[in-house]
Amino acid sequence: MPFTGNPPEVRQVTCPPIYPLYMREAYQIRLNDLGDHGARMCQVASDALRDATKALLTADLALAEKVIATDVQLDEMRASSETVAFEILALQAPVASDLRAVVSALWIVADLQRMGALAIHVAKAARRRHPAQVIPTEVRPIFERMGRVGVHLADQAGKVLQERDIELARVMESEDDLMDDLHQEMFAALLSPNWTHGVEPAVDLSLLGRFYERFADHAVAVARRVVFLVTGENVGGDTTPTAFTPPER
Repeated sequence: MPFTGNPPEVRQVTCPPIYPLYMREAYQIRLNDLGDHGARMCQVASDALRDATKALLTADLALAEKVIATDVQLDEMRASSETVAFEILALQAPVASDLRAVVSALWIVADLQRMGALAIHVAKAARRRHPAQVIPTEVRPIFERMGRVGVHLADQAGKVLQERDIELARVMESEDDLMDDLHQEMFAALLSPNWTHGVEPAVDLSLLGRFYERFADHAVAVARRVVFLVTGENVGGDTTPTAFTPPER
């Protein structure tokens, strides 16, 4: 019997669009850029401490001013990283390792900005006492070594960020102990009966020693953030000791 009714209605089904590949690639690029940006901030902080130490030891006012001027650059770099991180959180809703990358980036840029600020404090000490020398002769070797250790740790932190090298990150823990030992050695010199430079220089050196020690702590904190980023293991960030025991006289 021939079909005489109306033809069945054909409905067109629209499939949901597939997430474009190029958008995923752009998302990954932005995630990677966060890590690269952190490595660049590490270099700025490292250079700042190197120059600040030189300005401190040589009473170089121009070099101290150059370091102090990096404050604006570091603030802008941190703000730029935070903007990208917040946009990724808001627009991409990352999960798992991607979420760890974004959260770690927010922690890391805060540590790096603080490292730069500590280097600037060192430079300001050189500017404040100019043209006088801040560091007495007998403790100059301690501060020279503190400067080298701090710069080395910042450079290592930059390498950890770029390569996500968690073995190097764990090695940095023991290298930070050298800065702690130098900090204790500085206090031993200040408390020695042979100290003849008075209270004001002792206060300056105590503050400077703290700046170097905290710079190293933040560099190690950056490495710890990378361990969390790669493994999900929360090894903590701040390395400040729970108690401080002054050296025996």
